[in-house]
Amino acid sequence: MSVPDLFARRRRRAHRDRAATGFAEADFLHRFMLEGVAERLDAVTRSFADVLDLGCADAAFVPPAGARVVRFDPGFAFARAAGGVQGDEDRLPFADGAFDLVVSVGTLDSVNDLPGALTLIRRALRPDGLFLAAFTGGSTLATLRRALLTAESERPAARVHPQIDLRSAGDLLVRAGFALPVADSEVLRVRYAGIGRLIGDLRGMGATSLLGQAPLARDTLAAAAESFAAQADADGRTTETFEVIYLTGWAPAPSQPQPARRGSATASLADALGRKEG
Repeated sequence: MSVPDLFARRRRRAHRDRAATGFAEADFLHRFMLEGVAERLDAVTRSFADVLDLGCADAAFVPPAGARVVRFDPGFAFARAAGGVQGDEDRLPFADGAFDLVVSVGTLDSVNDLPGALTLIRRALRPDGLFLAAFTGGSTLATLRRALLTAESERPAARVHPQIDLRSAGDLLVRAGFALPVADSEVLRVRYAGIGRLIGDLRGMGATSLLGQAPLARDTLAAAAESFAAQADADGRTTETFEVIYLTGWAPAPSQPQPARRGSATASLADALGRKEG
């Protein structure tokens, strides 16, 4: 029996296509993620020849000099504009070992089968190939969530799609077979004059709810706006949180550092800590 999709794939594509036209007006979160990924890539000294830009959006990711790049996006409009491929990350069409660098910015939080997607990404990498990803998780949209729960306190609905936390993200890298896995996060806080501007930004970046819930009733939206405004600071602006999770992992290769064989240590933990035993 197949597991039903959490996210409606057609709705996800439609949200991406709707966002493509005016994406530059709401791309601040995407640019923040790109900068984080670029910083991590700059710290790597090796060169790359074949790159997959997974979730390319407006193709703003700049590949390493001299590298060939394939653009891929869940939305038709973004993929077409980038001259790339449209599809879902958990259904990648690429051969094993096709790339030595895969970069994913801003889409893995809304993949139906994230463990499967990570496994496919690892398989698409050559030995010692690098995977870098950034997506929202954890405490993202905490203020909006509180406002919506307050507005629908009697019959709350899942208006914001589930977010993965930092620890779980790191565990998924290990499960997918990546070597030297690292998961870390940064927080971006944005101040809004009202809930309408926040919802407009989410729509503009293709990040409105993907669960297919019925639209908010007018009175419910008004109650949510009131609750959102009640959390404002002295300047009348309400702070919203975007937690960005970064993943770094390598396709296994014999040349990589390996953990020591259990029982092979030649020094005690006490020696390593500079303490005396006994």
